[in-house]
Amino acid sequence: MKIAFIVSKFPTLSEIFILNQITGLLDLGHDIEIFALRNSKEEKMHPDVKKYGLMERVYYLNEMIPQNKILRVFKAIYLISRNFYKSPLKILRSLNVFKYRKKALSLWLLYLIIPFLNKDFDIIHCHFGHIGNIGVYLKRLGFEGKFVTMFHGYGIRLGIEKGGGIYQQLFEFGDCFLAISDYNYENLVRFGLNPRKIIFHPVGIDINKFPFRWQSIPVERSSTVIIITIARLVEAKGIQYGIQAISKLLKEYPTLHLEYRIIGGGRFKERLRKIVEELGLGGVVRFLGPLGQEEVIREIQKAHVFLLPSVAEALPLVLMEAQAVGLPIVATNVGSTSQVIIDGESGFLVPERDVDSLAEKIKYLIERPEIWPGLGRAGRKYVEENYDIEKLNNRLVEIYERLIGENE
Repeated sequence: MKIAFIVSKFPTLSEIFILNQITGLLDLGHDIEIFALRNSKEEKMHPDVKKYGLMERVYYLNEMIPQNKILRVFKAIYLISRNFYKSPLKILRSLNVFKYRKKALSLWLLYLIIPFLNKDFDIIHCHFGHIGNIGVYLKRLGFEGKFVTMFHGYGIRLGIEKGGGIYQQLFEFGDCFLAISDYNYENLVRFGLNPRKIIFHPVGIDINKFPFRWQSIPVERSSTVIIITIARLVEAKGIQYGIQAISKLLKEYPTLHLEYRIIGGGRFKERLRKIVEELGLGGVVRFLGPLGQEEVIREIQKAHVFLLPSVAEALPLVLMEAQAVGLPIVATNVGSTSQVIIDGESGFLVPERDVDSLAEKIKYLIERPEIWPGLGRAGRKYVEENYDIEKLNNRLVEIYERLIGENE
C-alpha cells in the first residue's frame, strides 16, 4: 500500500509511537511518505530516523509558506504556474474564498495541496485530532484514499475543553478513527462520532529493545534507590506532585538514600526547578533533559521504581517501556493508565494529585524489594501480550485493507 502520514512535527523524541508505526509498516513492505507541519529541530534524533532514511520521505507543510504576504502571493503564482497541469480542478478549488474563506484567502490551502499533487495514496493517516482536520480539507478538495485519524490524549483534552463540535467536519468526512484506549473511545462517542467509524487500536512498543532486567540484573537492598519519571515537563504530567511525594517520603525517612531522576523537557522546567529548590531537594532530584531511546533504556535499567504522577493521560508509552524492562510502577489512575497497569500485580494506581498516596506506595515498594521481580514479570508479560508493536502493526495493516476493500 501507499500510505501518507500527516503529523504536527517530525522527528520528535516524545512521539516515538508514530515512528514505531512508520518503521513497522516500512518493514512490512509498504510505501510511506510523511507530511509534517514543521520540523521539531530537536538536538537529539532517534536512530531509526537515520536508519530508515526518513528525512528523505518528509515534506514540511508550514515551512513552504512565506510569512511575508507579498512573497507568499508571488510564490503562489510561481507554484500555480509549475503545478496547474497536474490537477487544475484541485488548485482552483483551493482558491475558492467563498467556500473556504480564510484558509483559501491566506493561500494556506494552495500551499497545503502542492506536495500532494500527482500522488495517489491508499491511506492518509493523520495523527492527533486537530491534524485530522487537514485530512478533511484534502478530502473536500478531491483527494482520494481512505482517511484515518488516530486520536491521542491531546485531541481528547482539546475536545473536552472546547467541546466536541470542533471535530464536526472531521467526524463527517473521516473514514475511520482509531481510539488508543477505552477512555478515548468513550469521549469520541460523547463528542458525537458514530461508533461504527471507531476502531480500538492502541499504540505499542518494540519489546525487543527493552531487555528484561530480572534475567541478569540483581538489585541490592543496600543500594541507593533510584526513582525515575519520563515525561514532558508540562502541567498534565503532574510532576510537581511526584516531587512533593519524594519530599514527604524523605521527611519521614531522612536517612533514606534516594535519587529522583526526571527525563524530559518542556515549558514547566523552571517552575519545577523552583519547587525542588523550595523543598531543599537539590541533591535528590535530577533533571536529565530529553534523551534518545538508547539513553532512556539505560536509565530505566538503572532505576528501581517508575513513577508517573500525571493528572491527564491517554495511553502512556512510558508505562509500557518501564514494565517491559521489569520496573514496579506507581502511577495515577487517570485516562487509561488502568489499561496499561495491572493494579496490585505490576504496580499501583493512586488518585491524581494525591501526594500522600504517591508517597505511601513508593514507601511500600522501597520497603519490599523482594516483591520487585514478581511485579516486573507480571508487567513484562502483560506488555508482551497487549502492546507489542509488531503485532499491532500487523493488525493496523488489516484495518487498512478492510477500509480499502469497502470500495471493491
